[in-house]
Amino acid sequence: MYRSHTCGELRIINKGTQVTLAGWVQTVRKLGASITFVDLRDRYGITQLLFNEELTKQLEENPLGREFVLQTTGTVNERSNKNGNIPTGEIEIAVTSFKILNKSAVPPFTIQDDTDGGDDLRMKYRYLDLRRNAVKKNLELRYAVNRAARNYLHQQGFMDIETPFLIKSTPEGARDFVVPSRMNPGQFYALPQSPQTFKQLLMVSGYDRYYQVVKCFRDEDLRADRQPEFTQIDCEMAFVEQEDILNMFEGMIKSIFKEVKGIEYAETVQRMTWEDAMWNYGNDKPDIRFDMKVLNLKKPATVYTDKQDNAALINDAGFKVFDEAETVVAISVPGCSEYSRKQTDELTEWVKRPQIGMKGLVFIKVNADGTYKSSVDKFYPEEKLKAIADATNANAGDLILILAGAEERTRKSISDLRMEMAGRLGLRKDTEFKLLWVLDFPLFEYDEEGNRWVARHHPFTSPKPEQIETMINNNPVIDNAAEYLKHPYASIKANAYDMVLNGNEIGGGSIRIFQRELQEKMFAALGMNEEEQLHKFGFLLGAFEYGAPPHGGIAFGFDRLCSILGGSESIRDFIAFPKNNSGRDVMLDAPATIDEKQFEELQIKLNLKS
Repeated sequence: MYRSHTCGELRIINKGTQVTLAGWVQTVRKLGASITFVDLRDRYGITQLLFNEELTKQLEENPLGREFVLQTTGTVNERSNKNGNIPTGEIEIAVTSFKILNKSAVPPFTIQDDTDGGDDLRMKYRYLDLRRNAVKKNLELRYAVNRAARNYLHQQGFMDIETPFLIKSTPEGARDFVVPSRMNPGQFYALPQSPQTFKQLLMVSGYDRYYQVVKCFRDEDLRADRQPEFTQIDCEMAFVEQEDILNMFEGMIKSIFKEVKGIEYAETVQRMTWEDAMWNYGNDKPDIRFDMKVLNLKKPATVYTDKQDNAALINDAGFKVFDEAETVVAISVPGCSEYSRKQTDELTEWVKRPQIGMKGLVFIKVNADGTYKSSVDKFYPEEKLKAIADATNANAGDLILILAGAEERTRKSISDLRMEMAGRLGLRKDTEFKLLWVLDFPLFEYDEEGNRWVARHHPFTSPKPEQIETMINNNPVIDNAAEYLKHPYASIKANAYDMVLNGNEIGGGSIRIFQRELQEKMFAALGMNEEEQLHKFGFLLGAFEYGAPPHGGIAFGFDRLCSILGGSESIRDFIAFPKNNSGRDVMLDAPATIDEKQFEELQIKLNLKS
């Protein structure tokens, strides 16, 4: 062995021990002409080395540089000038001999937590970036989450079973990455977007508790929390109902909190329907660490039919912005009534940004003295402003922000504005964690362009048990596109569930269809004829002929869960070798062209469009 101890384990109790360490040179500090201090680093920590006058002369002949690989032998001494910031800060190694195992070029950036390297540079030299303590901590957390999940699932009787990476292309919502087959010219494998059909087949096979920490692949546009290859904690159970799934995986996440973060999550996990989430928060993954619910002042006639809006508060005022809008929504922001004109103008410009896309912003200030000031005073007298404020549960000192426009965009925008204001007010604390189940999603969405239904989750999701007959006994064809919401399929709810953590969907799943007749009906509703069904999913339909049990499951976004627990906005910080926003590995320079010979072997001709 090149070392007897690591650079992070020696303490004052080891004083007088002869040791050998090996690692990378972090810093070199000369004290006059007679003493040199070297900080030696490895994965486990940093230890200070003391080179005496004789060895310092040797270093002058053979100088050390940053990131040199060094082996050193010496005795553990008590430091005269202790460093309380590191675990090894009470000791140092009085070096008796050393050996430079390998030299290093000057690194392109400083390898320390407050590095001078930008994102692109650190991605290019990721193998150096991984030496930094900040990155190491992220990967240690990722490993801890992985280990905690596996421990819990093992204790609950789950079996880790691998599924193939080279599969058949099937529609799952995003584009597939495809792989040509040399042995089958003109034919292609796809990389799995998830192991969905395989885990269902494992339930048919009798493996009633399956899990896998698995790589998945989707060819889609990227952002901070999305990568072309990502990792899921993928799980499936047989002979279960929705309640069994929710209880099992609440337990898993709570176990991860306890093992990884030392948090005893004792409170009941709140549950919310999809419609309530959209109505009260503007999105289906609300952050419930803070309140600031949405007040619906006006709703479209065809959406949220069982919800009561507050249109009487804004009607008959002659304010065209509200009168002509499809939706008018508001939030009350605590403690911001003293915002200046400059600050409200800045918020107005914020909602006008292309990412938000609104035309403007209306505000009402609830002043501490009980008066009201608004940007629409001309149209709404003080008693109307007070009524709106009361409906939002606003208190003295609060600022009410109102958006108006098309339903989908406006609801998304008020959700984004709610999150932005919570961020500005410090209400989104990285150290606070709030779990939520969102339930009862619509089973179908309506595709206006194709005048047909599409699966909101995926085509293997079962309707709620009480609505199975509605699905089987009705024709999915939409006769009148303008009145699609009156079609029986528009009201069918999915037996599906999402787990939300701090405004992020960290897991989603459903109870699956397990009867061939119902699965064929689902495929037909999505526009697949019998021939297409058999071509794409004949293997699954065939399996349902041989005693498929009731089953359901869930998949957790492993990278995203790690980033939330680590207090980061980006999953890339928790992936050893991530891609950039263009899906490129700038370290490997991939994707890249391939040799002409490989095209010939695959019998493929490249035809790039200009």
